[in-house]
Amino acid sequence: MSDTNLLRFRSVCESALAQLEARRQEVNDLNVFPVADGDTGDNMALTLRAVIDELDRLAGDGERTIDEIGREEIVDSVARAALLGARGNSGVILSQLIRGAAEELVSRPGELVDPVLVGAAMARAADRAYASVRDPAEGTILTVVREMAHRVASDLAHLPTPRLSPETDSETQDEAIAEVLERAVEAGQQSVLRSPELLSVLREAGVVDAGGYGLTVIFAGIVGALRGDAPPELEHHAPARVSHPQHESSTYRYCVNFAVTGQELAPKPFIEALEEVGDSVLVVGLSTTLKVHVHTDDPAAATAVFSSAGEISRLDVADMREQIEERGARLGRPDNGAPGRAATTGAVAVTSGSGMRVLFEGLGVHAVDGGPTLNPSTYDVLAAVHEVPAEAVVVLPNSANVRMAAEHAAELSDKDVRVVPTRSPQAGLAAAVALDPGRDPRDNAEAMTRAVEAMRSGAVARAARDDTDGRFRAGEAVGFVGEEIVAWGEPEATLRAVLGELATDAELLTCIAGEDPPLDREHVIALAPDGIEVECKQGDQPAWWWLLAAE
Repeated sequence: MSDTNLLRFRSVCESALAQLEARRQEVNDLNVFPVADGDTGDNMALTLRAVIDELDRLAGDGERTIDEIGREEIVDSVARAALLGARGNSGVILSQLIRGAAEELVSRPGELVDPVLVGAAMARAADRAYASVRDPAEGTILTVVREMAHRVASDLAHLPTPRLSPETDSETQDEAIAEVLERAVEAGQQSVLRSPELLSVLREAGVVDAGGYGLTVIFAGIVGALRGDAPPELEHHAPARVSHPQHESSTYRYCVNFAVTGQELAPKPFIEALEEVGDSVLVVGLSTTLKVHVHTDDPAAATAVFSSAGEISRLDVADMREQIEERGARLGRPDNGAPGRAATTGAVAVTSGSGMRVLFEGLGVHAVDGGPTLNPSTYDVLAAVHEVPAEAVVVLPNSANVRMAAEHAAELSDKDVRVVPTRSPQAGLAAAVALDPGRDPRDNAEAMTRAVEAMRSGAVARAARDDTDGRFRAGEAVGFVGEEIVAWGEPEATLRAVLGELATDAELLTCIAGEDPPLDREHVIALAPDGIEVECKQGDQPAWWWLLAAE
């Protein structure tokens, strides 16, 4: 570029991301291939955001020039950032488009970026993207980028002077590139409209390809930035008629993405092993860094394929069945589920019982089912973290047994994840009340920890076995304050004793009823000491008759 400051390049990328963000949900709602998990817009946006973050890192104080940094370092760094930031099929393929274009740019050091170089970069990007997919499907983003590149090449062949002089001023340079890319956007729109003719899944769902459409949105943003004006008009597309099309990945649950860093890495040897545990396999990258994408029921088996190849990081696991259900519910709403402003920090809570899930979700917390014994896997927690529409997440394990899995998930996730070590569901609820989605994750974690420290917990459960000290027999009630047994015997007397212990210096007692407790709500309220307000909720937890909290 004639302007050697990185800020000009960044402004083009930022405009592309802004246009994609404006239509992000629309792109999500078109997504039915290869899986109708409704996250194509999200995944492409994450890839572009990674590029912008890397440009900011390279620019430092904003004064370093392209010559000072070096074009080779810039394109290599941007390509690697896109690769590591990519998620899902669409994000990984977009990262390969960026990598292909970057490879062409770095192969021509010192050459002015003009329509000819842009055309060559687009052609190489298309080749790189096709090469990254084992069985390329036509009617997807691959077709769209190929036909856009072909349009650029055809237009350049008819230009009398396609090359620009090295002395060309920046305004002329920008307009020349914008003119070529605008026609590429037109070709892209035509290709997107033809996509249902080429891919039966799209035709059956009544949609165009989400990734291809997202690509035209990105290029429209680039054209707008180059001209300093509004981007070219793009047609809007209605969401899918169906949310459960039958296709290749309908039997697999998890979308798994991770990076592998090592030495002398090559994608090909790992692809066959991954196809034994799943499908929709993508393994792309450099000799020192690979990005892996696979749909599978066993995330651990997928990561194990690379156990001797290098270090695994940026692990992201998405539950596609849950994504598909949420997408179907969203598209069924009259407002089409249009999202509000994204939260800075979200939260995940491990729960057991349908009522408990409702309680946490009512506080804006994503609930992950830990089963009757509150024992989810690391990958269950990771999948839940992925589902939260925020790039920072606080995890509430709600059991000492879950804390290790939660902390392991925090280490593996590519999000900023904090674990507040809640040891009970009622402690988790107290923490959830303190969540402020607009606050950063560190401050949220601190506030939620203080909320837990300010409450006391208790519980009453049916004894599963005889006490070794002879205090109670299997089937009798056992009452706890904290983790200490304070009462036992008949349910009524035991619950009264626990309520009495918790009521000291308390103003409010919360009682969460489990499955089939032996006393009804009115009876429970009557057992509380005089002057103490009791708030009753339904948790349906299987292991405890009542979970109690004092504030």
